[in-house]
Amino acid sequence: MIPPDYAAYKPYCSAQRYPLCGYALSSIIAWSNEEYQPFGKVIDGVLVVAAEFAIERENRHLILPISPDREYRPRELFDLAGELGYETYWFVPESYIDTYGREELERYFDIQAHESYSDYVFRTEDLATLKGNKYSKKRNLIHQFERAFGAEGRVQVEPMGPTVAGECLEFLEQWCLDRDGCDGGENNDLACEKRAAITTIQNLDQMELKGILVRLDGVVSAFGISSALTHDMATLQYEKAFTDIKGLYQFLDRECARRLFDGFTYINKESDMGIPGIAKSKRSYHPVMMVRAYKLVVK
Repeated sequence: MIPPDYAAYKPYCSAQRYPLCGYALSSIIAWSNEEYQPFGKVIDGVLVVAAEFAIERENRHLILPISPDREYRPRELFDLAGELGYETYWFVPESYIDTYGREELERYFDIQAHESYSDYVFRTEDLATLKGNKYSKKRNLIHQFERAFGAEGRVQVEPMGPTVAGECLEFLEQWCLDRDGCDGGENNDLACEKRAAITTIQNLDQMELKGILVRLDGVVSAFGISSALTHDMATLQYEKAFTDIKGLYQFLDRECARRLFDGFTYINKESDMGIPGIAKSKRSYHPVMMVRAYKLVVK
């Protein structure tokens, strides 16, 4: 799947039902790289997505078939996996298991927790207003940032688009350098994320994404990008800021909630990938729910 495929598959993903970020079509497409390749096919009016891995072939999997109109029952999932030659479904939300029950699912699958891919979900209003004592530290950091850069014209918030793509890519490169690079080795996850972010920035309009950037003294110093997921939830697909500027990240987070999620009750900030520092940061914003992720392994 490549960015031009977005238009063909969009009708199946618009207002789809699963609240895990793995079902955002733009994310599925953008994360394609040498190791991970997603493939899509419409079968009986439903989009089926398969993931192939060049090296870690044990990770090849399907996700739940995507459609705004129908849902595959456990037996149908079992039959589909057999027909296509896959043994595992990833990104199965807890709500699917609750709908059909463990007893029914365990007739066909082993159910395994996939905690590193469970998503943090927040109320849009909470992050846009930061009301209450629990957000006092966030508000204080924003106040410090605004005092430091409060002179007229020093801080500018703008929509992202093709005309600023080059500047955003330059910022991303510097952001990576500040983390000792994003090009492999111990930072392999960062390398994959960097490639996905580049693809996303270069195809923002084609994949109907919304984004904002923050300029400090005219220089792009942060950006955020969102993607619709369900009828009442969108993902904060990327959120990057220079961490040495106190309060900038918190300022960006608030502005993303205010500007990118109009009409959505919930913001899905995606998973922590099992990284303790990311988990701590996401928990500090007080999620209203966790969307638990599971794997279904064919018996």
